[in-house]
Amino acid sequence: MDTKISKVNKTIPDYKRIYTDMIQKRYPHKKEECRTILEKNKLTTLDILKLNNIISDTHNCVACKSNQKHKSYDSETIIKILEYQKENKIANYQTAIYFNMSRNTITKWKKKYAV
Repeated sequence: MDTKISKVNKTIPDYKRIYTDMIQKRYPHKKEECRTILEKNKLTTLDILKLNNIISDTHNCVACKSNQKHKSYDSETIIKILEYQKENKIANYQTAIYFNMSRNTITKWKKKYAV
């Protein structure tokens, strides 16, 4: 039997448009804070996380933990996070606190990506 495996086209959401619309409609008072990030041609995963933190402004730990479970990072962002850690000479737990993630995740990334 001849089966064809089709490549799944991964479409990336247009986060720039999504966040621009959200800010205009729901958070016009935060427009100036987000302006520099939204002026970029292409938003990185870190930019999206920064925008989300500016807009949400939540300090609820339960919501933070549940939102953390659904985050995913591309290789470029992982390397940037590891470079940030290396440049600032900080430990895994400090990096994890700064980026709101598990220190085990940082350790796993350090083993996988040699930076």
